Amino acid sequence: MKKALYLMMIFALVALVFNSCKDPEEENQEEIVTANITEDTTWETGNTYVLGGRITVVSGVTLTIEPGVVIKGEAGTGANATALVIARGATLNAVGTASQPIIFTSVADEIEPGQIASPNLDPDLNGLWGGLIILGDAPISADATSVQIEGIPASDQNGLYGGSNASDNSGTIQYVSIRHGGANIGEGNEINGLTLGGVGNGTTIDHIEIIANQDDGIECFGGTVNVNDIIVWNCGDDAYDMDQAYTGTIDNFILIAGEDTDHAMELDGPEGTATGSYTLKNGSLKGWNDGGADGGEYADLRDGVTCTIENCYFFNFSETSDFELDAGDDDDDLSISQNYTNGDVVFRNLEFNVSHLSSGNLTIPDIFSDKVDGQNVFETNAPNATIVTTPTVGATKSAFAGWSWADANGELSSF
Repeated sequence: MKKALYLMMIFALVALVFNSCKDPEEENQEEIVTANITEDTTWETGNTYVLGGRITVVSGVTLTIEPGVVIKGEAGTGANATALVIARGATLNAVGTASQPIIFTSVADEIEPGQIASPNLDPDLNGLWGGLIILGDAPISADATSVQIEGIPASDQNGLYGGSNASDNSGTIQYVSIRHGGANIGEGNEINGLTLGGVGNGTTIDHIEIIANQDDGIECFGGTVNVNDIIVWNCGDDAYDMDQAYTGTIDNFILIAGEDTDHAMELDGPEGTATGSYTLKNGSLKGWNDGGADGGEYADLRDGVTCTIENCYFFNFSETSDFELDAGDDDDDLSISQNYTNGDVVFRNLEFNVSHLSSGNLTIPDIFSDKVDGQNVFETNAPNATIVTTPTVGATKSAFAGWSWADANGELSSF
């Protein structure tokens, strides 16, 4: 017995000495990725991976990102903008956890695996790299077999998206935070925080955080994928942007607008003959308000969109913020107003808190505006919306507790 105990003590001492001699760099290795991913690859927990350019996971290949991994994009604009692209037919399994989220950020960020908040970057610093782009084979509205996604040069065929498989599966993306992105690849052509092009409903996407993106937070170009538990904070353009007859559902979502945020929602219709309707539900949206007229808008619905917006709470917007029907680029297009009149655009249980304002858009008739050819369909068909001081609808913020930078920074205290 004494001999066995003696041997155990020796083994424990040897292990202690061995661990104390290990190079600490081995605990957090950094790998620079400079070429497309052409075979099944795993990015391992505890490590940092640097995107040295626009890196594509090509068709037929799976990239697995383990919990706690940090991915950093090099600086670059134009054709040199860095991004991670999941091509049609490729798979991304980026499955973080509430204790170990996966973080996409810039090389300027000194964050290391195990940290939630950046130790050196402010949460409104944007445009430092590109973003995450996922492309699939689900239907889109364009009158073409496939089209090129925005944010990728037309010369790169890995940027094609769209097809006929509504249940297409691009993988599983959970507990992922995407920060400081939106690099510009050309005039008016920035990369969104999370771009979903023709992504199918076989794909799982939930618990997503997008912070300080120079362009939109999330933009869906067609496809059928459902996105649950998503927060957008400090986007430079629109928070939730839908295009190409997207037909999925965005459920349990939050906006924390920044000074440059344009619309909480920009909702577009089809760009071809195909049609589709989508739903945004259970949202809590906090506008930017400096006490006056400056600030973004509630929502802009355009170009023949058909959709449902329900159980959403809007607060802290400016005195000029409105919720508008808009013809977009075609001032003669009456389809958006007609769709609302026909019941193809549905507003259900929308609540607006304007108690912080003393003038401007203080009533539902003031907030809802039909800007199509001088009409105002809201005068004869009032939206299902009310002014409140205490919300009865909105997002469940507990979905973002513990793992998101927004929570760590106290940004969810007013929700």
